[in-house]
Amino acid sequence: MAAGLRTVILLSFVLAVGFLLIILSCALWQNWLPLLVALTFVLAPLPNALFSHCGSDELSASYEGSAPVDLGRFITSIFVVTGFALPIILAHSHIIDSKACVMSIAGGGLVYATIIAYSAAFSQEESDYD
Repeated sequence: MAAGLRTVILLSFVLAVGFLLIILSCALWQNWLPLLVALTFVLAPLPNALFSHCGSDELSASYEGSAPVDLGRFITSIFVVTGFALPIILAHSHIIDSKACVMSIAGGGLVYATIIAYSAAFSQEESDYD
């Protein structure tokens, strides 16, 4: 099933809501540290995307485990955990408000989910011409 125009519009709307929540969590309480969450969630899929092409070839039938692919997944998980933990740590140390923490985590989750959904919707795993 090919992803169409409705998918792009829905994903762009969800991404805009996610960034809006992150920016509002910064602007309403005049503290711009939660904006780091947007940076971590935007950078999170990059190692996975870069290292995914270093893995196996088309001839291998089973998963043999590739060190670069596993390293990319590990670095991606570090970014995701940092994106969720950073607002919690900042709220615990009373640097940001707890409401800003919740808004920042919700916005960051929406941003990361949009990036993952976009990559899943528009991945080209099978081709009719191969």
